[in-house]
Amino acid sequence: MSTETAPRMDPHRRGVAVTTVACLTGVAAGVLSSALATGATDTTGLGLAIVAMLINVGVLRVLGVNVSEFGAKDHLYTAFMTFALWFITWGILLTESVSL
Repeated sequence: MSTETAPRMDPHRRGVAVTTVACLTGVAAGVLSSALATGATDTTGLGLAIVAMLINVGVLRVLGVNVSEFGAKDHLYTAFMTFALWFITWGILLTESVSL
């Protein structure tokens, strides 16, 4: 009892939290890219995707996910999911000529 540890998140909830955060930050970055970038060749959009990848770690810490246990595979997974959803979201908004 002398060494108490923080309650751990079960593996299923951890996986759902990691995937949800990565996808939602990717979608948010895509929407922001559409609002702030002037077009498909503007590097502001890619910068927002990179910032979203970095924000993932902070959001996961706030949600109680132990990010220190992440390996390279986990970080690559969250980065890929964020990038993929950013790419899809911004691509759809560019194709449909949506202006925000």
